[in-house]
Amino acid sequence: MKRTFVLITFLLAVGFVPVSHAQDKTTFPTDDEIQLLLTQADRAMQQYEPLIDQEEQQLGKRGAEAIATDRQVVKAVKLAIETFRKRPQGLNSSLGFAFFEWLDDASRNSLICSQTAMTQSAELAMAGQTDNALQLVHFSQACMDASTLIYTVSENAGSLYTRYVQSEEGLANRGVSVSQQCAEALKKLQSERKQ
Repeated sequence: MKRTFVLITFLLAVGFVPVSHAQDKTTFPTDDEIQLLLTQADRAMQQYEPLIDQEEQQLGKRGAEAIATDRQVVKAVKLAIETFRKRPQGLNSSLGFAFFEWLDDASRNSLICSQTAMTQSAELAMAGQTDNALQLVHFSQACMDASTLIYTVSENAGSLYTRYVQSEEGLANRGVSVSQQCAEALKKLQSERKQ
């Protein structure tokens, strides 16, 4: 019995040191990195949100569904920013992936806004309405700029989420390895007892 207790104590002391030491080496996104991402996302939404209002004026009723979707995406991103500011490590969960997807949606929606404005600009230019066409060209460029910014922020979010997933996987693999080592040591101890 004493020998078993010594072996288990030894395995616990030696076996879990690498796991706790490995946790120190993980690359989970830090609160500072997450706060920076949230600041970037907030600025991107501040740039994008007024463009949705302009898009609504440009498209009128025919773009109502697209505008509603754009507003929902911005609302989701803003809610996530507010939530993650209170609990930054919440990004290191499945909600972090949803945040990444919302940013990606916002980037795509802003790009569609740019393309739609450019198409309308071409139509107006062909109809001889050059002043209105020029306004739409500027609006298209503003949407493109917002899309580029949001895309950059979404890449950062994707990178942080990837690090979270890889870190989780690394910890799980190390935990399984330690469990297997403990099981093998116990089997060896049992076989020695039988002899």
